[in-house]
Amino acid sequence: MGRKQAKRRKQKKARTFTLPRIRIGRIVAPLVAVGIVVATYHVTIFLLDRDIAAIEISGPFQRVTALQIEEAIGSEVDKGFVGANLDRIRADIVALQWIDQARVARRWPNRLTIAVTEQVPAAIWGERGLLNTRGDLFVSAARHTPAELPRLSGPDGSSARVARRYLDVRDKLIPAGLDLRSIHLDARGAWNMTLGNGIEVRIGRRNVGKRTDLFLDVVAGIISGRAADIEYVDMRYGNGFTIGWKGGPQTPVGDAQGEGKKLLASRGAE
Repeated sequence: MGRKQAKRRKQKKARTFTLPRIRIGRIVAPLVAVGIVVATYHVTIFLLDRDIAAIEISGPFQRVTALQIEEAIGSEVDKGFVGANLDRIRADIVALQWIDQARVARRWPNRLTIAVTEQVPAAIWGERGLLNTRGDLFVSAARHTPAELPRLSGPDGSSARVARRYLDVRDKLIPAGLDLRSIHLDARGAWNMTLGNGIEVRIGRRNVGKRTDLFLDVVAGIISGRAADIEYVDMRYGNGFTIGWKGGPQTPVGDAQGEGKKLLASRGAE
């Protein structure tokens, strides 16, 4: 019999895993540092916070008094010199009806300084509303509306849009020696304007930009010297307009061209 040679099995080496060494110091040190910063902050707040001893308020005070401002921010001021939230104080002041802007600052050791700017009414909105110079409605029912202000009106939420058109047309009328007294946007989107000399300008709701440009470029120059004789200008035509003269014969009701004697003028006519 031949000898069988035994095969030696190679022994497999056992796998070993080495866990990474974590240096506790690298974790603990930042945590301790953060804790110290937080504790220092709270201790500083505790030591520095004190009652607000004085509030200095500056502004025009034509519509809002210093007492009204103090009452509006009273609850926040009671939180102390450091505890009072300046952004919240500013928001409470601006929430007052006639306040436009407010600046609030701390003054060491225990004072607040407040500077306010009041709204400037630039136009009357509807019956008793007031718009500022940006076209924002800041008073919806004013007790007194200055008679010299222009009157703007339109659907709810359209005040800024109407104000922009008013400013654009007004500025372009100045070279012709004309002024704009009122502008109205109705629910259907039709525009009507009244000039400072009393002439009504009917723009309508179609091709508003084109019709307005025609009025500014051509009609304004025609009517500027004859305002006493003109009642209205109707721009609601494809490429022309009509002028309604005062004292002219009345036309039947329903005539889209309006009342009074009319002059039909095409674009570029003199």
